This record gives sequence, C-alpha cells and structure tokens, in this order.
Amino acid sequence: MRRTRGQRHPDIIPCDQALTLPGLFRRRVERTPAAKAYLQYDRTKGRWKSWTWQRAGALARRWQQALAKEGIPAGERVAILLHNSVEWVCFDQAALSLGLVVVPLHTFDAPENIAYILADSGCRLLLTGTIEQWQALEPQRSRFPVLDRVLILQPGSAPVRNHDISFSFVPDWLGRRDAPFETRALEPQALATIVYTSGTTGPPKGVMLSHRNILWDAEAVSRAIPGYREDVYLSFLPLSHAFERTVGYYLPVMNGSCVAFARSVQELEQDLLTIRPTVLIAVPRIFERLYTKLQHQLQQRGALARLLFSWAQRVGWRHFEASQGHASLGLAERLLWPLLRRLVADKLLARLGGRLRVCVSGGAPLYGKISHCLVGLGLPLVQGYGLTEASPVVSGNRLESNLPESVGEPLPGVEIRIGPQDELLVRGPGVMMGYWNQPEETSRAVDAEGWLHTGDQVRMANRHLFILGRIKEILVTSTGEKAAPADLEMAIVQDPLFDMAMVVGEGRPYLAALLRVNRGVWRGFAASLGLDPEDPAALQAPAATAAALERVRRALHGFPAYARVRRVILTLDPWTVADGLLTPTIKLKRSAMERRYEAEIRRLYAGHGLPG
Repeated sequence: MRRTRGQRHPDIIPCDQALTLPGLFRRRVERTPAAKAYLQYDRTKGRWKSWTWQRAGALARRWQQALAKEGIPAGERVAILLHNSVEWVCFDQAALSLGLVVVPLHTFDAPENIAYILADSGCRLLLTGTIEQWQALEPQRSRFPVLDRVLILQPGSAPVRNHDISFSFVPDWLGRRDAPFETRALEPQALATIVYTSGTTGPPKGVMLSHRNILWDAEAVSRAIPGYREDVYLSFLPLSHAFERTVGYYLPVMNGSCVAFARSVQELEQDLLTIRPTVLIAVPRIFERLYTKLQHQLQQRGALARLLFSWAQRVGWRHFEASQGHASLGLAERLLWPLLRRLVADKLLARLGGRLRVCVSGGAPLYGKISHCLVGLGLPLVQGYGLTEASPVVSGNRLESNLPESVGEPLPGVEIRIGPQDELLVRGPGVMMGYWNQPEETSRAVDAEGWLHTGDQVRMANRHLFILGRIKEILVTSTGEKAAPADLEMAIVQDPLFDMAMVVGEGRPYLAALLRVNRGVWRGFAASLGLDPEDPAALQAPAATAAALERVRRALHGFPAYARVRRVILTLDPWTVADGLLTPTIKLKRSAMERRYEAEIRRLYAGHGLPG
C-alpha cells in the first residue's frame, strides 16, 4: 500500500506537557507559530483562507478577552451551535481557558432536542451561527430559562424579539487587540465538556469528560496511528460529535497538523479534490456511499470494465495481504497490479484527493464487504471503535496490523474484558467522569472497579475486536433465534436501490424490513416493472415488493437462513433528524420508527394473528 512521499516530522505534545486542552493549544502556538494550522473557505471572497498557529492563537485570544468580560464563573456551562470552523475552535479554546464547560450542539438537531440539552445542562450562554438558528429555537425558550446570553456569528437584519436575553453579533462583540493566548491554572481532572449521547434508547445523557480524559485518548490514538506536522485533515463530521472533536480537532493540535474545514457535505467531493487531505476521519456512511456509487457506475458500464474492476479488487487484496505478512504474491499478481492500479485503483483514490495516508472509519461498524473492496483498491482504510463515554476511542486497526473486518486492537493503556452476554467492558484514563446529574445511570454504566459497560457485544481474536451488535438491539424472534439488525441493514443498503433500512422482528415469527428507496434508482426500477414511478401506489405493488425482496435476499445470501428477511415495505419518505426518526449521528431511533410505521409493520405480519 502506497504512502505519501516526503519527510515526515513527528511533533507530538504529550498530555503530561499540555495538562489541559487550552494548555495544549497554547503550547502548539508557541512551538510552531509559523506553521499552517487551519484552512476555511471564505464565501464572500470565493477563496480558501489560511491561518498559521500564531494567527489562530491571536484570534482565540480576542475571543478569550471578549468572553472574559461576560463575567461567567468558572464551572458554568456555555453552548456552541456552529458548523465546523475556526470560530468553533476559538470559542471552544476561549471558554475552556476560562474554566467554562463547553456543551456542543448538533446544527441539524431538532429544536426540541437542543432545548432539552440547554435545559438539562443549565447553559448560561449560547453561540449560534445565524439569527435563523435562534429563531427556530425561540419557541422553546421557556424550557431553558437559565440561558441569558446569545452570541450570533453572522450579522443579520431579522429582529431579535426576546427581551429577557442579551444578544450580540460576534463581529461587534469581539475585541480588536491581538495578544498572546493565555491559560488559567486549571486541574487536568477538571470538567471540560458535557457531550450528549445520541438518545437512541431514551433522552440523551450528558457525558462528562475532563481535560485529562480527552488529552489521554488523543495521545493514545497518536501512539497507535502516528500523525505528522505535514498531515492535512479535511474536517466534515460535526465537531459536536466526540469522534471528530478528539481525533479531527484536538489530535491535529497535538501533532501540529493542518485542518481544513469542508464547506458542506454537498460540496465534499470537490473539497476532497481541492484540499487533497492526507488524513480522513469519517463514519461508515461515507464509505458506504462511495461503494454504492462505484457499484451503480459499474452496472452502467460494459463487461470489460466490470472484469477489470473485479481483477483489480482481487489482485489488490492479495497485495494488501502480502503487505500484512499474510500471503505471498505470485508472478502474475506482481506483474498485473501496476497495470490494474493505474487503470482502476488510482481513479478511485484520485476522487479522494490522491494522497491519503490513512482513512479512519468510526462511529459504527463498517460492513466487511465494503472495507474488503476499498482496501483491495488501495485505500489505506482502518476501522476503529469507541463511544462518547470513553472520550471516545477504545480500539483501532493499525496500518501495519489491519484486519479490515475488525475494529482493531485496544489503544495502548486501554484495558478490556468481555463480560456476560459477550459485553465489552473498558477501563482506562479515557473513561468518563460520569453522566451529568444522573448518578444512578453513572453507577449502572461504570461499576465500582472502574469498568465501563459499553452495551456492545464483541468477540476477540488475535487481539482484534469484532463487533457483534448492541445488546439492546439484538432481535429475538418468536422461534428463539437471534439476529443483529444493524448487520442485516448494512448488507441491504449495499444495493443502490436502498438508501436506508430498518429490520424488525422482535417477538415475531420472522424478520421483515422497512426500506427507504433511492428516488433516482427507483424511477428506473419501477419503470422496468411496468410501473409508474410517480404513482405512490407503485411502492406497494406486488411486483415491486417481490422484486425488491429478491434484491434483499441476494444482499443477505451469506447470512443464516433464520436471519433472512421474509417481507418488505418500500417507502420514499425521508427519515431525518428533524422528524425524530434519526439521531444527530444518523442512527435509527428504532422505537420512534416503530411508532411512525406501526400500521405498515402490522401489514408485514398480516395473517399470523399478531398485533403488529
């Protein structure tokens, strides 16, 4: 597997030197002031703008001075509702340096969820991007009475109606004088942030993480997958997500790497070509979409293109296995690979900028077929595992010890144990301080010996962890068979026809699925069956459901017979965060889905005497 060329400079600032998160930032500014720190697109000028560490430190100091004038006591909570940006970093560093506790919010979360977090955490101040974001939240105002200050990043002309809250536009609020970034004497074990969980099984819980929790975890990641000053990250996962915040923000500060903030998910493909990152932090959905797009394009091309792709994937995989010491190459494989790489693999890598040194997939398991394909085509892809309660990374594959179907080996210093029901238990300096204002939930999650009960079922082989599923999400049919719905759903959505899937079957005689179809692919699929794709009734037509079920069966051919889906329902309905069907990290809220589609699920089991 190829790597980027040129000299690399390891320049880690260990957590014992940094002590706190603002201490890390200050030391980086002092150590490499002239190095490039951040890139951000300026839409008003139509160009990318860069910040050196020195310039970023001076801007953070202006935020620090302005925030200090608010007079908010150390330990109080302040919230941030912004897209990834230099301003996100500056506010975060300013607040942390003053001893304030940062509460990140998802910009695309529902106002009701944001209101819940503001109320539960007792935030005093909110930084938001636009006045429209505040106006969406304003009807919920009575739920978070403690909030008395709102900062709005972009000036706007719309009126601000609340008279019990003080409003400022950031350009007017910021001081004008540059000065070196300063830090207070803070304890490494002090509370730094409260990060709220996705809320898949109930109201979100506030995970309390200390400066030491996060710094230790970032350093452990850097020991497993070394980073360098020459690295360039492309940041597009929300910084409100613990994975992006630790690995895509604090880790680059620790290593002195540059971070470019993507313009938007819609513009991600172009940003990859422009920025040409060396490190990419992503969730499985990004790689699923890449794989699905590849498969869809192959279906439109001739037999020769499909044959070349198959050869490239197969021969490339053999080269990968040889690089890991698991295989030896024959003469034909040695001779074929340079040609196949040029004709097939390099074209895929070029779409991602052409100089990736490592891609990290986390947040959920990546389907093995996808990782096998992309790794075989030369993508330096490693999976990792973590959860917010662990700051968040627990394990990860190394480039030199990579089992793509696993989530890797535990990070250095992380202890693991497999408990009852094959539950993964984790202990180490990254384990959270507890849940905000929920001592009973804390004691259930972290036992008296310090073991964090993750709720994930795993197996271990060759020191590598393999995720089996969530204990609470394992479906047990009325026949007693058990199935992990997430694995089935990941397999199903490899078919371009299906954007998302939810498998049901708890307490029922067989498994069935709700399938959200891709509108573009649906048009051709329906037309091929003689159906009108614009007619909503076509989604329930027997010909459509039978043909879709056959595609699902092909997708699940490698699963046991009891884990096969027997019936399906098709829909074009959007499943979104705003309508309460997805979490901000794009996970299904299964209970909400079952409530929304109660009648449809009942039809899936019609004739079996079940209530649905």
